[in-house]
Order: sequence, then C-alpha cells, then structure tokens
Amino acid sequence: MARAPLSAEQFERYRRHLTLPEIGLEGQQALLRARVLLIGAGGLGCPLAQYLAAAGVGTLGLVDFDRIDASNLHRQVLFGTADVGRLKTQVAAERVHAMNPDVRVQCHDLRLSSENALEIFGDYDVIVDGTDNFPTRYLSNDACVLLGKPNVHGSIFRFDGQATVFDARRGPCYRCLYPEPPPPGSVPSCAEGGVLGVLPGMIALIQATETVKLVTGIGEPLIGRLLQYDALRMEFHEFRLRKDPDCPACGEKPSITALIDYEGFCGVPALETRESAPREVAAAEVASRRAGGEDFLLLDVREPDEYAKACIEGAVLVPLGTLEDRLEELRGWRDRCIVVHCHLGGRSARAAEILRRYGFTRVENLAGGIEAWSLTVDPDVPRY
Repeated sequence: MARAPLSAEQFERYRRHLTLPEIGLEGQQALLRARVLLIGAGGLGCPLAQYLAAAGVGTLGLVDFDRIDASNLHRQVLFGTADVGRLKTQVAAERVHAMNPDVRVQCHDLRLSSENALEIFGDYDVIVDGTDNFPTRYLSNDACVLLGKPNVHGSIFRFDGQATVFDARRGPCYRCLYPEPPPPGSVPSCAEGGVLGVLPGMIALIQATETVKLVTGIGEPLIGRLLQYDALRMEFHEFRLRKDPDCPACGEKPSITALIDYEGFCGVPALETRESAPREVAAAEVASRRAGGEDFLLLDVREPDEYAKACIEGAVLVPLGTLEDRLEELRGWRDRCIVVHCHLGGRSARAAEILRRYGFTRVENLAGGIEAWSLTVDPDVPRY
C-alpha cells in the first residue's frame, strides 16, 4: 500500500522528527496514521493530548464525561478559568485542533464501562490510561488484554508517580502487578490526598514518549519495567515486572474471558444502586440543626494527622480504616442520627455505606466534608 507523501507544511512542521534517522519519513507517516485513545482528559490526559498532537498523532480519542472545575486548573493545563463548567473533552478538542490541524479528535463524552469499552478500544492502536480510579484501571487492562492492545499506564498521587507499558502479548498486564484491588477507602483519591500541580506533566511526558515509541517501533518500551518517580527527592527508580503465569487475565489459563462488573470487583457500589445511598446533607444544614439543639453524632473518619490540622468542634474521630473494628463503640447510635464527614466527602460516603451495612439506620454524609464546613460555616477551621 503506497504511503501518502507529506505536504510542504507537514515537512516544515515535523522537520526535527524527519531529521532523526530513527523516526524519519516512515516514522512520521506512522504517527500520522496512528489512532491513540486517551482515557481521561485530566491531569495526565491534558499534557498527553498536547504532546501527542504536537508529535502528529493522526487521531486522538478522548474518553471523559466530566466538566471542568476550578480545582482542576492547577494541573490540567489545557484549560483556563473561562472554561469552568464546560465538558473537558470539548475544550481539549478545541485546544488540540488549534495546536495542530493535522490531528483529528474523536470525543467520547461518556463513562467507560463494560458495555462500551471493547467497541471503543477496538478502533484504536494504543490505549493510554490516565485515570484515577481502580475500576477503570482494571476495566482498561482487561479490555486491552482481550483485544491484544498495548496499555500505556500512568498514575499520580501527592508527590509520587509511576508509569509502565502493559502489553500481555510481550509482558505482564496490570493484574500481574496488582491481582486484587485495595480495600475500598484504603487509598485516598487525589481529591482527598492532594497532588503537586506539576507532577502529572512529568508522568504524562513519560507516557507520551512510550506512545510515540510504540507507534514508530523505536527504542525499548517500558514493557516489564515500572518507572517510579519521587518529585520531592527528584529520583527515579526502576522495577522489573514479571508476567504471572497464573494471572486471571493474561496467564496460561485465563479465567477472565469477558469484561466483568468492575465497580463490584473493586467494592464500589454499582451506579444503579446509588439512588439508595445515604442522604447527603449540606454543611449549613448540619450547623443549623446543631444550633437548634438536635441530637446527632458527628463522626470524623479522616486520619489522625488530618484531625490535628483541622477539626469540627465536637466531632468524634474514628478513621475509616478502623471503623469496622470499632463499631461496638458506636452501638448507642444504631437507631439515632449519625452525620459522617471526611475531608471532601468521598471517604465519608464509604463509611456511611459501611455503617448502613451493619444495621445503623439513620446515617447521613456531610457533602463536601470539612472543606465545605470551612467555606460555608466556620472560616476559622483551617483548610488544607
């Protein structure tokens, strides 16, 4: 099949690539033909989209259903203040097109699921995982294994990040490294634990580099190698990964031959059951009820170091990880109102589900956590 020549404008744009013998004309044409799917248009997805578009990747798919929030702006570098409230994929597509009109952007404004992943992934050559939750990571891994596609993985938390390439045809998959997800609530999200704003850029650059290498066939990809980055110490560490012959996804006798319920697998309540989730209550309502003399328990499920930084007066501290072991301490509240809170509301929602599972009948979740309390009720409570 004859390859279309580059236009004069393309020769000028990609001149520095064309000068590299390892890439040259053939490699640049491969990039222009390539179809790469980015899962997540957030901290990792934004710089990934920029660098892959600049490199001339012909088709970029973007999977994300979220809208831009002001808290995204310190690390999601495709977006600006005026974009708050808009769909991330739509804004990202506009920015990418302005950077390089050679690149066609396909927006998938939806939640990736077992019902749509195989169909979406099937249209792309390389899958790049920039998600921040375990159900989607396992879903992406299994879909890539089933379809025989490489999965360029990256993750970030606080000051640390990691990157690798999972390709079950040539090495281990994500399940070889993490056979089981961590217990629900044991690993805080970036929203709960924070993240250094510049950190995603470093990890995304590694992912973008690996993607270009996979498309062009140059160099040695990070297959079977995990690269960990410590921003505080400015250190990289490499770990060798082995394929697990007993891996349920890519092992010698795989038991996963179709996509499963990943939220159930990771202990996250399924979407269809969330209508029965514990009631969320605004900080102002809790303050008003407390001022009116209502009797309820304000339960803080954060960690002791967080409690030392900031706390709501009268709240009882029972960290989420110890909750099930300390239920006896709360038995007097089994049929009385408990309002649970954490930093931003995620861990407290999980704690509320645990309490209800053990028969506590009147459990509410403080929406927005202590952060909302500081912003709307008591500004003297420090924010962190």
